[in-house]
Amino acid sequence: MYWAGQLSGECIVIGRNYFTRQATTLLNFAKSTSNPELAAMLVEKAAELKSQVEASPPPDRSPRAPDVEPPG
Repeated sequence: MYWAGQLSGECIVIGRNYFTRQATTLLNFAKSTSNPELAAMLVEKAAELKSQVEASPPPDRSPRAPDVEPPG
């Protein structure tokens, strides 16, 4: 996960879904452009985002007791 900043004492974390959406947007833009250099750069950036998604741990979806606060 990557930190995006803080807002009123709460941490905002950029997650896997964000990186996946960004990579998809870059690939769609690469398909729509007629500039091969730009398309190659966009595909490369999408691959970098994909590697960040694969490197980040999957979200913890285990159930928690009501009195347990999430880590962090």
